[in-house]
Amino acid sequence: MVGTKLVIGASGFLGSHVVKQLLADGETDIRVLIRTTSSTRAIDGLPVDIRYGDIFDVQALRDAMAGCDIVYYCVVDARPWLRDPRPLWRTNVDGLRNVLDVAADADLYRFVFTSSIGTIGLVDGGLADETTRHNWLDIGGEYIRSRVAAEELVMRYCAERALPGVAMCVANTYGAGDFLPTPHGGMLAAAVRGKLPFYIDGYEAEVVGIEDAARAMILAGEHGRVGERYIVSERFMSTREIHQIGCAAVGIAAPKIGIPIRAMSAAGHVSAAIARIRNKDTMLTPLNIRLMHIMTPLDHTKAERELGWTPRPTAEAVVAAAHFFRGLRRPAAEGAR
Repeated sequence: MVGTKLVIGASGFLGSHVVKQLLADGETDIRVLIRTTSSTRAIDGLPVDIRYGDIFDVQALRDAMAGCDIVYYCVVDARPWLRDPRPLWRTNVDGLRNVLDVAADADLYRFVFTSSIGTIGLVDGGLADETTRHNWLDIGGEYIRSRVAAEELVMRYCAERALPGVAMCVANTYGAGDFLPTPHGGMLAAAVRGKLPFYIDGYEAEVVGIEDAARAMILAGEHGRVGERYIVSERFMSTREIHQIGCAAVGIAAPKIGIPIRAMSAAGHVSAAIARIRNKDTMLTPLNIRLMHIMTPLDHTKAERELGWTPRPTAEAVVAAAHFFRGLRRPAAEGAR
């Protein structure tokens, strides 16, 4: 499709891969919007037009969207462990609303929004899909609440302000280029470096390769139906299997000791209590552990049927991630997600 493509949040894991896939597809007019404080490690050297600004800078947003036909929005604060949830709501909802106000007036062909599988409801047996209404806000915490509110906001703009929006419900992503890294990527990184002596028994989640997730975003920009959401996930996998695949790929013994997820939850209560006393955040919280195993298996056939999406086995992406983490001397301290 001819026209300028804009990637907002291009310095992050998914955003940088969207940029790379656009380039691989032969796109020559690619614009990115990143903060001046963002690490550009993931996009350094790429032939793109870099614009600086954040999602609260209306003029920067207008300038960046001027002349664009498709916008890929890849910004999210994915820190469910925060004791103060206000940053989650500020980025995931307030900042998004600011972007949508500009996008609704920008004469776009598509606005492709990075949502989460956390906006999909749970089912008792069988597979959940895009029609499964969310039914676990009471146990999902403020992160999930903010993500559900964000997706609902996009859909409301589609209905009320003619935003040509599409919501992509993306699962846990694996692959090379996870510089930050993501929380699940960080566990794999520790495993393939021989620094994780245990695996969490009972931690299962929907997963997808990062390149396939980026491909789904691009296909949605071309073929996605306005006002629809699509599940971007290849399969349901246990963390133990993921670590075994990754460790085998780099010749490292996989973690052999299984810690029951209930024991991790108990440890989370202790960790959270200490964090409150020290007035610091910790990733080991009961909520964070709960989010590791709350999702039920998903059906992604709508993305295959309507977008022509054909994801590869996530195991291939896990192997790529393992080699990336083994070759990375030091994880980056910052990045956009």
